[in-house]
Amino acid sequence: MTTPHAFSIAAPAKINLYLHVTGRRDDGFHHLDSLVAFAGIQDTLKFTPADDLSLDAEGPFAPELAVVPDNLVLQAARALAKMAGVAGGAHIGLTKRLPLASGIGGGSADAAATLKGLVRLWDIKPEPQDLQKLALTLGADVPVCLNGRAVFMAGIGEELTPAPTLPAASLVLVNPGVALSTPAVFKERAKMEVQDSAPGRFDYSPKDSAELVAILKTRRNDLAPAATRMAPVIAQVLAELEGCSGALLARMSGSGATCFCLFEYPGEAAAATLKLSSERPDWWVRAGSLEADINRLN
Repeated sequence: MTTPHAFSIAAPAKINLYLHVTGRRDDGFHHLDSLVAFAGIQDTLKFTPADDLSLDAEGPFAPELAVVPDNLVLQAARALAKMAGVAGGAHIGLTKRLPLASGIGGGSADAAATLKGLVRLWDIKPEPQDLQKLALTLGADVPVCLNGRAVFMAGIGEELTPAPTLPAASLVLVNPGVALSTPAVFKERAKMEVQDSAPGRFDYSPKDSAELVAILKTRRNDLAPAATRMAPVIAQVLAELEGCSGALLARMSGSGATCFCLFEYPGEAAAATLKLSSERPDWWVRAGSLEADINRLN
C-alpha cells in the first residue's frame, strides 16, 4: 500500500435550526427532534502518517484544550483503532477556531472529522453502521457531524433522517464567551416544569430563505429558556442580532450559549459581523454560509 500524504479535513460548526425536547427515556436521557445543518465556519484537522498517535493544537481556542486531559479527538482515534484492529499511528494537527462547550458541536465535529480522516489515513473500510455506532459512544452530536448533511435528528442523536433541500442563506454566529454544560442546561430545564414539544418536521423544500425562516418561526429551541436563566447574556446576544439590518431569524443553537442569525445575503451577514465585532469586542463573532452538505468541503 502506498503511504498516504498529509491531508486536511474541515470540521464545521453544527447548527440546530430548531430543537424540540419530545420526551424522556427511563435512563434519564431526553428524546429530541431537531433540524440540523452546518455553518461554513470550522475547525481544521490535518492528518500525517506516524508510528504513534499524537495531537497538537493551535488556534484561538487551543489553550482551552490544554486543560482537557483526554479530548474527543484522541478518544475518537483510540476507539477507531480498537474497532478496526489497527496499530493506530497518526499525527493530528488541530486548528481550533470554534469555542468549546458552546452549542455548535465543536468537539463533536472534531471527533467526526477524526473518524473520517483516520479511515482514509489508515485505509480501512468499516461498515457505515458500525462507524455510526462508534460515533454515538463519543457523544450525541457526533453521528450527525459524521453524516455531514442536513438531517432531522431524533432519539438521543442516533436517528438521522435526510432533510428536504434547504435554500442558500448566510449566517452570523455569536458566542458571548460563556461555556454551558449540556447536562446542566437539561437539569435547569427540569426545574422549570415545562411541557415537552411535538416533533417539528416538514417534508417539502422551502423555495427560499424567507420561506425557511417562516417555517422555523413556528418552531423553537426548547433549551433556550433554561440556558438563558443560566446565562442571561444570551438574551442580549439575541436582541443584538435581531437589531442587525437584514436579520431574518435569531436563535440559540443546541444548549448554548452560541446564537445564530440567518440573512439572505452575504453582505448583510458581513455588515452585522463588523458591527457586532466593533461594539462587542469581547464576543466571538463570525460570518459564514448555511451549509446543507459539508462533505463537499473535504
